[in-house]
Amino acid sequence: HVQLVESGGGSVQTGGSLTLSCAGSGRTYFNWCMGWFRQAPGKEREGVAVLYAGTDITSYADSVKGRFTISQDNAKNTLYLQMDSLKPEDTGMYYCATDQLYGGTCRDALDFPARGQGTQVTVS
Repeated sequence: HVQLVESGGGSVQTGGSLTLSCAGSGRTYFNWCMGWFRQAPGKEREGVAVLYAGTDITSYADSVKGRFTISQDNAKNTLYLQMDSLKPEDTGMYYCATDQLYGGTCRDALDFPARGQGTQVTVS
């Protein structure tokens, strides 16, 4: 049973920064695909970032490229999302999620089946 718990959300002004954390426990498969997606009221769910566990292979949505950085700490079984130069359109609930590889490739994070409860990010 996978358990993912996000933290680090909050309210910040435009241009500010936040670092989200996701602690994994239980039968995690953080050793495959890890990622973040977000959901804003009235908007479609959006995959934000994906990390191939144990590598430096990452991918980002165009909307966050150059501003967000996904990383992991294997020793702590924790996934991070560093968010800089935040914009009001970054407001939403952020979820971490994990998935297996399909044909050696990670899917979009919004399709990952194992996810946490989310942490709210508000940018004004």
